[in-house]
Amino acid sequence: MEAVVPEVDGAAFRRTLGHFCTGVTVVTAVCDGEPVGFACQSFSALSLDPPLVLFCPGKTSRTWPLIERAGHFCVNVLSAGQRDVSAVFGRRGEDKFADLDWTPAPSGAPVLDGALTWLDCAVESVLDGGDHHVVLGRVRTLGEATGEDPLLFYKGAYTGITRPTTPAQYWPEDFLTGTPEDWL
Repeated sequence: MEAVVPEVDGAAFRRTLGHFCTGVTVVTAVCDGEPVGFACQSFSALSLDPPLVLFCPGKTSRTWPLIERAGHFCVNVLSAGQRDVSAVFGRRGEDKFADLDWTPAPSGAPVLDGALTWLDCAVESVLDGGDHHVVLGRVRTLGEATGEDPLLFYKGAYTGITRPTTPAQYWPEDFLTGTPEDWL
C-alpha cells in the first residue's frame, strides 16, 4: 500500500523557498537583430567539465522562445547597484534595453554595463521542469568580475551581503584555486 502524500500548497512552497537566498541575473540574447532578456533568479553552475550552467525560465515566458531561437545567451550577474535593472527585466511588455548601455559578448548577446560578471553560453539542451523549462548552457566565454558586491534576493526583497569576520572553517584551503571534490 502506497503512503498518501499531501499536496504541497503553492503559497507555502514559495514562502519556504523564499528563505533560500539567490543571486539575481539577467539572461540576454539577440534575436532577429533585437536584444531580448529577462530577470532570472533560478540560475546555477552545473558542471566544471564540461563547463555547464542552468537556468529555469517559466513556460509562459515570452522572452525564452526568442532566446532559444537565438541558440545562445549571456547570463549577466547583477551587482548590488542594479536593482533598477532587475526591476526593468522582471516586467513584461516594455523596451527593456531603451535606457541601458550594453556591449555584445562574443556570441552577440548583450553584456549589460555594470554587471558584476557575465557568462556567454550556447544552448546545450532544454528539459521539462513542471511549469518551467530547465535550460542547460555550455559556457563559451567568461567575463571579468568587477569586484562589486552581488545583488541578492531573499524573502521577497533585495538584500546585500555582509563580509564575514572569520573564514569558514569547513572550506578547504584550496577552495578557490584547487579542485575540491565536493564543491563546484
